[in-house]
Amino acid sequence: MEIENTRDSDSMRGSRVGFSGSLVSGKKSARFKDDESYVEITLDVRDDSVSVQNIKGADHEAALLASRLEKRPNNTLGSQLSFHLRQVSKELKRMTSSNKFQKIDRSKSGAARALRGLQFMNKNVGTEGWSEVESRFDQLAVNGMLTKSLFGQCIGMKESSEFAEELFDALARKRCITSPAVTKDELREFWEQITDTSFDARLQTFFDMVDKDADGRITQEEVKEIISLSASANNLSKIQDNSDEYAALIMEELDPGNVGYIELYNLETLLLQAPSHSMNLSTNSRVLSRMLSQKLKPTKERNPFKRCKRRLDYFIEDNWKRIWVMALWLSICAGLFTWKFIQYKRRAVFDVMGYCVSVAKGGAETTKFNMALVLLPVCRNTITWLRSRTKLGKIIPFDDNINFHKVIAFGIAVGVGLHAISHLTCDFPRLLHATDEEYEPMKPFFGDERPNNYWWFVKGTEGWTGVVMVVLMIIAYVLAQPWFRRNRLNLPSTIKKLTGFNAFWYSHHLFVIVYVLFIIHGYFLYLSKKWYKKTTWMYIAVPMILYACERLLRAFRSGYKAVKILKVAVYPGNVMAVHMSKPQGFKYTSGQYIFVNCSDVSSFQWHPFTISSAPGDDYLSMHIRTLGDWTSQLKTLFSKVCEPPTGDQSGLLRADIAKADYKPRLPKLLIDGPYGAPAQDYKKYDVVLLVGLGIGATPLISIVKDVLNNIKQQKDIEDGTKGSKRSPFATKRAYFYWVTREQGSFEWFKGVMDEVSENDQEGLIELHNYCTSVYEEGDARSALITMLQSIHQAKSGVDIVSGTRVKTHFARPNWRQVFKRVTINHPDQRIGVFYCGPQGLVGELRHLSQDFSHKTGTKFEFHKENF
Repeated sequence: MEIENTRDSDSMRGSRVGFSGSLVSGKKSARFKDDESYVEITLDVRDDSVSVQNIKGADHEAALLASRLEKRPNNTLGSQLSFHLRQVSKELKRMTSSNKFQKIDRSKSGAARALRGLQFMNKNVGTEGWSEVESRFDQLAVNGMLTKSLFGQCIGMKESSEFAEELFDALARKRCITSPAVTKDELREFWEQITDTSFDARLQTFFDMVDKDADGRITQEEVKEIISLSASANNLSKIQDNSDEYAALIMEELDPGNVGYIELYNLETLLLQAPSHSMNLSTNSRVLSRMLSQKLKPTKERNPFKRCKRRLDYFIEDNWKRIWVMALWLSICAGLFTWKFIQYKRRAVFDVMGYCVSVAKGGAETTKFNMALVLLPVCRNTITWLRSRTKLGKIIPFDDNINFHKVIAFGIAVGVGLHAISHLTCDFPRLLHATDEEYEPMKPFFGDERPNNYWWFVKGTEGWTGVVMVVLMIIAYVLAQPWFRRNRLNLPSTIKKLTGFNAFWYSHHLFVIVYVLFIIHGYFLYLSKKWYKKTTWMYIAVPMILYACERLLRAFRSGYKAVKILKVAVYPGNVMAVHMSKPQGFKYTSGQYIFVNCSDVSSFQWHPFTISSAPGDDYLSMHIRTLGDWTSQLKTLFSKVCEPPTGDQSGLLRADIAKADYKPRLPKLLIDGPYGAPAQDYKKYDVVLLVGLGIGATPLISIVKDVLNNIKQQKDIEDGTKGSKRSPFATKRAYFYWVTREQGSFEWFKGVMDEVSENDQEGLIELHNYCTSVYEEGDARSALITMLQSIHQAKSGVDIVSGTRVKTHFARPNWRQVFKRVTINHPDQRIGVFYCGPQGLVGELRHLSQDFSHKTGTKFEFHKENF
């Protein structure tokens, strides 16, 4: 391109300044061919303004670009004009080149999905519209100008401020804007470009972001910068640390001729031809897929009565075990209360104390029953035996033992409240103010002399035992609440030391004292003197003996279940993996958990952790996330003896005892178990859908390993190479979905995922990793990560996000699509859905299980485990 003009040396300050000469560097762009013609532009420069006099050999777009020079006057004429001329030259080079290369075939497989991607605005922001952006501009602008630092906040990309600033620079370069701030009109132009639905426009904008010097070429250094920027926006620190390596990988792929740069069409080729790792529905029946797509859309019943009835039907179907158990418990409590209430209504004391004594005794009777019953749900060995060895699990929800324990505790609080309040506020005052004639029938119970004050009742055995019990119960009940047990309240440091799990654990053991006092209080009764009418001991004798035997069994069993630690690894995300020797005769099922004691932390505390190894492994492992005081102290102890990993090992700190020359002194661990959990029922299903959030993947990883071992065993039996060590189970297909927030979390189970990828040749176990810190596919902030991911996995077979052979998906799964896919692949089958993680996802998964079970022949049975 040349600009033709004449120059008058005396007119620099005057009316007209002319420039002539080529603005193209000696080395032509790769986009220019030998037969290409130049574009001739004649400019008229007067003082601080520039006007276009004539344009020859340019298309309409180039003419519009050149005309933009007329809109940006500046006092510093020479530097500004030079800048504008360079910009025009570069832009024309780019447009000329873009129009010449051979367009890629966008009808090929995968191109259609890619064309919908590269969005700069996510769904929420993109639907806001200009009016919301304009409103934020009015709030953030100073003197009518919006600074670059506030650009991201204004357009709705506040969480990706660095990315937004780079986008600002790219849009500004396109318009020859050098100011670090823009007006509302300029912002409107920016907004129209980044919300343009045209794929070509979005691709060009993305290219402009990478091409920082605006020469139409992307160098390796520019690729490295955008990789670091994208990794930072998506919290992918490992990719950011290895940006040099990944930039070289992209250049190797897109610059096979080693010319040192790539161009726009190279980027388009990569984006459109990169293998898609989306979760497409795979089925041989298109008719079935289409039918299901129509049938399984979320439906909403317009009739409110029918809608409520359907919800009630779903609720009953999903909770019928809980419903009948709760109904039975409430019926027994109501029956005991009514029986005692009527009994005391017919006694002489009713004439003095009235209905208060009936209420007090009714509350006392339910308290006796509940004090006995509350021990049964925490008899873990008994519950594990019942659910594993009997058929009672079909009608009793053993998985809800702790929740039922909490419900009974609330029943105890109600019973104690009725009993104590009725006595203190009604019965005793009436007795103190009774006449001699009214008191006469009370002499056999309270003595010949009538009590004269409250102190008489308190100092007696019945009184002080009752008061002490109530105080201890209140302490234990309050510290057991989640706000105190998990330190959710922002309390002063002095008070906070008295809360947390340690406080909960020790206060709960105050119930040993409570039960002793409860027996004493139940023996020294005011109104019952015959031994066979003092029924407190009758209620609690059997449960207390059973619970005492349980505790003795645990103490005896843990004494010989001291384990030898084989390996320790401390991973990102405050997770520690401990591999231990398997005690003699220790048998368990995937999904079960054990209790762990470390005397170096506390000689008394036992904490539950899910087993992450499979029954077929020759070791026992668990993954511990440090969330409380006990786990934090345990991690500190192990971190002191761990060393940095070497070679291809994973984990921040490791201690491989078997391989180490120096044997460090490790904390001693005792284990107790195993105990039953909801996930252990997976063996009943031919197909299982496993969903884990964060550390909730632990029991599901054990299931995946067990299914893999079972598949290997079946294959060995069929080949005749090995005999069967254990009977194979029903599960033949598993879908595992792991959703985690941090990239480092994938280190936790890297070995398992690689093992499944290498050994599951038939694809019977599907592993799906999701990293929620990465923006969803199609977002411009994750576009380069997606391209890099495809190239790296195609070349090495390893995913750059997880570091495993399992490709990582971005953002959160579409759970309806997940269920639809399983339904299509397994029509008319029974699917076990197992979820472990926070409570938040339970409702959605349960609803989808019900919805698909009612609308299709596939039946989903939902099981959950929360932490």
